Amino acid sequence: MKKQSPREAFGQTLLEIAEEEPRLIVLGGDLTKSTKVDLFAERYPERFFNAGIAEQNMIGAAAGLAASGKIPLAASFAVFITSRANEQVRAAVALPKLNVNLVGTHAGLSASQDGSSHQSVEDMALMRALPNMTVLAPADAHETKLATRAMIKHEGPIYMRLPRHEVTDVVGLSGKKEFVIGQGDQLMTGDDVTIIACGTMTAEAVVVAQELATQNIKADVLNMASIKPLDEKLLIESAQKTGKVVTIEDHTIIGGLGGAVAEALSRNHPTKLKSFGVNDVFGESGRTEDLYSARGLTAEKLAPEVLKFINK
Repeated sequence: MKKQSPREAFGQTLLEIAEEEPRLIVLGGDLTKSTKVDLFAERYPERFFNAGIAEQNMIGAAAGLAASGKIPLAASFAVFITSRANEQVRAAVALPKLNVNLVGTHAGLSASQDGSSHQSVEDMALMRALPNMTVLAPADAHETKLATRAMIKHEGPIYMRLPRHEVTDVVGLSGKKEFVIGQGDQLMTGDDVTIIACGTMTAEAVVVAQELATQNIKADVLNMASIKPLDEKLLIESAQKTGKVVTIEDHTIIGGLGGAVAEALSRNHPTKLKSFGVNDVFGESGRTEDLYSARGLTAEKLAPEVLKFINK
């Protein structure tokens, strides 16, 4: 299957949207090339503002633009936009429910050799906890294009996380044509276990399910790119069918996808659950593939662990 860059897809889609939506203003935090908003900056210099390494100020400016009727999008590394500028996101964006779009790239472990200071293993938890905030984690480049359009159309605070590296195209192969916030996708169907993933882990979840199928274990594979709001209807229907649920994310298992699923299940249909992710530790420096392997977040390492969970 083909691999593509979600960041590149995001940057290209911004250009397309800018032609249709003159109110769109983009702000960067001195990382325009890394976040792929450099394409927008070159085409529309009068609609782009580089705040420099001052993410708090960038968020304040975005809030002001939103209050003035513009549609601002602020982009930086996920760790900076959700952690360094957290107070400003909370007080200036989420609290007044302003229409500000936040995009965090290099999310999860994908900042790789930049190390723990740049790896946002807690960004979804930080954003999920904020009232009024919507949180997205598209699976691949194709879904990123669709999610970017849905984000700009959405009214209210919204955060989207993207990885640094290229990702296998899985949602694109499904023929998905529209991203609906609050709606998940069923990529594979089975009765033995429900595997739920988001972002870069969706491709791994599909490979895990394919490996399980060789042992006559059929899995429901759900792509939950909308973390908040979560598609609880799809989740509960699958959990009722399989009786076992697994979540996979490149994020701490506290407060992210696994936390959202656990909360929904406990309210609606208590079900046996196993969450795979970053186990309450910070990241470390290394090659991308080595970091994911070290955390057990590769299909090769996940498949036997999921099998073990099913057979308990």
